[in-house]
Amino acid sequence: MRKITVIGLGAGDLDQLSLGTYRLLKQAERLVIRTEEHPVVSQLRSEGLQMESFDAIYEAKDAFEDVYQTIVENLLEMSREQLVTYAVPGHPLVAERTVQLLIEKEQAGEIELYIAGGSSFLDPIFTALRIDPIEGFQLLDGTDLKRDDIRMDQHVLVGQVYDAFVASDVKLSLMEKYPDEHLVTIVTAAGSADEKLTTLPLFELDRAMTLNNLTTIYVPPILERDQRLKEWSSLREIIAALRAPDGCPWDREQTHETLKRYLIEESYELIQAIDDEDDEAIIEELGDVLLQVFLHAQIGEDNGYFSIEDVLESIGAKMIRRHPHVFGQAEADTTAEVLTNWQAIKEQEKPQRTSLLEDQARYASSLLTSFNYQKSAAKVGFDWPNIEGAFKKFQEEWQEFQEEVRNGEKDRQLDELGDVLFTIVNVARFLKISPEEAMWHANEKFKSRFLHVEHCVQQGNGDFSAYSLDQLEEFWQEAKRKEESNETR
Repeated sequence: MRKITVIGLGAGDLDQLSLGTYRLLKQAERLVIRTEEHPVVSQLRSEGLQMESFDAIYEAKDAFEDVYQTIVENLLEMSREQLVTYAVPGHPLVAERTVQLLIEKEQAGEIELYIAGGSSFLDPIFTALRIDPIEGFQLLDGTDLKRDDIRMDQHVLVGQVYDAFVASDVKLSLMEKYPDEHLVTIVTAAGSADEKLTTLPLFELDRAMTLNNLTTIYVPPILERDQRLKEWSSLREIIAALRAPDGCPWDREQTHETLKRYLIEESYELIQAIDDEDDEAIIEELGDVLLQVFLHAQIGEDNGYFSIEDVLESIGAKMIRRHPHVFGQAEADTTAEVLTNWQAIKEQEKPQRTSLLEDQARYASSLLTSFNYQKSAAKVGFDWPNIEGAFKKFQEEWQEFQEEVRNGEKDRQLDELGDVLFTIVNVARFLKISPEEAMWHANEKFKSRFLHVEHCVQQGNGDFSAYSLDQLEEFWQEAKRKEESNETR
């Protein structure tokens, strides 16, 4: 089987190489280095070592992944003829993509690898920066840096920042979370005689001229929670603090039930912001909705039933399951096909529908709009002095509505019915009752009783048309009696 020896050249000068590594380099039949851009290379050449590099591939390819794949293909081809020693900067198993690709080839049975040591660039960087990685440390790849990979409360090292193009991408990714003025340090050739540290504001990162193959970007942690509010974990910490024994009395008292009205209100405020096409308002209202989600998740965690991780797992699994055309082998090229697949999968997940009322609930509401209008007007004194005025107005509007019903004017009936509902909302406001929640309870009550009626019909002839209205009404009254019996227990 073809064999390749992989050697790490360390992070600095020739003096830092171990004696064993130096001997392996001297004994190599064919020595190939990934890049000439390393301080050890010129020193090894002065010692008489012959070697070839893959630098030309960097010039020929546009993407780093293509570079790495091509290097591995060349190494495999070379190993057909003789033993190959492949030397890389630092340690072979630290931030070295080509070695990882070679390991994949080894696991597939195509080659046999011998991986020798080599000091990584991490130790000299920790020394140069005077940081202790046990405080929390991340090593990220600058050529594939993603915003969600970053933990702002940890020491972050970004390697593979070869040039200004990579640095520009890294800067943009970091600026999605960190302040523009956050100080970062460019570490070049750590541990060597050419070691250099340059500290500058994040927004100037890609303007530096010292970027090369030996460059690493250091981003110091932000420990103050107020300065890392763009992270999910910070919001979770805030909600947990509000619900803690020494937190906010109001937040500690909340339950899933007491928070329902706020979730409804915040949802409609978000809908209003969307209708207004107000991006700033959408940001604020999305935050308010997210607050409700995190509060419910924290209550679940406090009660020992579930946590936000369970919520994330549930929705993530559902999205993957219901999008087989994205995450699986199914095909769906049009929206209609997507919806057909979605519905079919949904039907498989849920039990067969047992009621005519299933899936008929709609949560768009004008009640909440009426409530908010009246609440706002009351703040400036446009209000009845007490609830008696609201009751009197309701009686007045109810009489007017009845008159229009007798007259048969549909447009007037619509108008007067709206006035009746508006006055009922006003009564609810005086009583500090959410009309939305009251309507929700009424709908649930109707649903429960009608389900009983359906059950009675199904247990009998199975067809509504076989029963008179009086018989159906008796089933309804039976449902009411059962409710009342349950309430007195």
